[in-house]
Amino acid sequence: MTRENTKSFSVQELIQEKKKKKSTAGIIEKLMPYILFLAAAVSVLTTIGIILTLIFETFLFFDAISIKEFFTERKWYPFSESEGSYGILPLVSGTLKVTLIAAIVAVPIGLTSAIYLSEYASDRSRRIIKPILEVLAGIPTIVYGFFALTFVTPLLRELIPSLEIFNALSPGIVIGIMITPMIASLSEDAMSAVPNSMREGALALGSTKFEVAIKVVLPAAVSGIVASIVLAVSRAIGETMIVAVAGGSTPNLDWNVTSSIQTMTAYIVQVSQGDAGYGTTIYYSIYAVGMTLFVFTLLMNLLAQYITRRFREEY
Repeated sequence: MTRENTKSFSVQELIQEKKKKKSTAGIIEKLMPYILFLAAAVSVLTTIGIILTLIFETFLFFDAISIKEFFTERKWYPFSESEGSYGILPLVSGTLKVTLIAAIVAVPIGLTSAIYLSEYASDRSRRIIKPILEVLAGIPTIVYGFFALTFVTPLLRELIPSLEIFNALSPGIVIGIMITPMIASLSEDAMSAVPNSMREGALALGSTKFEVAIKVVLPAAVSGIVASIVLAVSRAIGETMIVAVAGGSTPNLDWNVTSSIQTMTAYIVQVSQGDAGYGTTIYYSIYAVGMTLFVFTLLMNLLAQYITRRFREEY
């Protein structure tokens, strides 16, 4: 075989190999939209399945208990020897108490942390502090629960002698600590996205660094900050293990934070442990409570999306 034939043969091989690669790439390009669609469909179908399950089981509960009693009755005693009382207001009260305490703790700490990280911290300090803050978000909630019960509650009882072992104050504070990294991290991201030209302009006009942070950067990043707070609060509403361990299981319709409470999630945990037989009214009640909790968190997420769209700044 001559040199020219050898060269020609090698070029032909390269052409054929390239055609094969193109053919394989073409098949992959055709398949990828379907694969990506299936991946997206799994999450959508899962969500639809969860919602349909909640709706179907909730209707079974309302076959036995009237909707009016569920939303207006002021007592929640499903395990009573008589017919029981299924007014969800005490569970809502317990949930809101814990959530309010958590927000009071988390919002100031989270915002001040975000302002420091965005406006005052050096790059080296930010690289050290921010990962440490985010580690808090990775701690299992059961650990937070026992931390609240065995450390925070005894500490608070030194200051408040009337505080019961199980109460709303201790888990509320610990949930606030748990959601602080979410507010701090998301708010810091929103503040860091504000252009430096706005900071430089304010400084050139004679503003102090603190005035720039409070009067320029904070208002410019308000959509992201408020959205982070709303998302963190919705996370607090759905918290389970901390309130189940440290909050107690006494549904009371009051605003006393020193006594035992029961939240919606804690009640679901209680029944799920086997305290009610399958198919009973008590069993179906956890779906009605779960549906109420789902509506709460859904409204919070919709509010966060609305705020983000409504107050978003375009730079």
